[in-house]
Amino acid sequence: MSELTQTAPKIEFATAETERYAHDLTMVRHQKEAFRWEGVDVYPYKEDGGTHFKDITRQTLFNGTSQFPVELRYFEMDAGGHSTLERHEHVHIVTIIRGKGQVLVRDKVHDVGVNDMVHIPSLIWHQFRANQGEPLGFLCVVSSERDRPHRPTDKELEYLRSVPEVAEFIRV
Repeated sequence: MSELTQTAPKIEFATAETERYAHDLTMVRHQKEAFRWEGVDVYPYKEDGGTHFKDITRQTLFNGTSQFPVELRYFEMDAGGHSTLERHEHVHIVTIIRGKGQVLVRDKVHDVGVNDMVHIPSLIWHQFRANQGEPLGFLCVVSSERDRPHRPTDKELEYLRSVPEVAEFIRV
């Protein structure tokens, strides 16, 4: 037996939750199929099936723990798709891992592509679009406990549409 093995302390798990994660699946393996992960279901972007988004799906890759209360989700939209124009109290960190498109953050439209990172602060209007003729896929980190999104009122839409670049970009 090596000296390292003899002196290594036994690992004690602090909670039932960490004990469970020590024995359960601790990684999510990418499938051979592009942008799919083993054991991860693909769902519609939102359960309500509204008309304020188009051609977008969601996969939850990590659903948070009490020690790390965040979710890591993968969203993918077909060419021509878009997310909901919304804002909420929780913050997003988004990393593009597939394709090119654009994102509205506040009152500016930005081009995005693979490996770009987007920080969406609290209560800031945002919307993603796959408007470059190809699918757009991104990883999104958010708090496990988050508020419901707020869609713009007529007055807020009027303000957003007062910026020509934004008016041309947004889909509601």
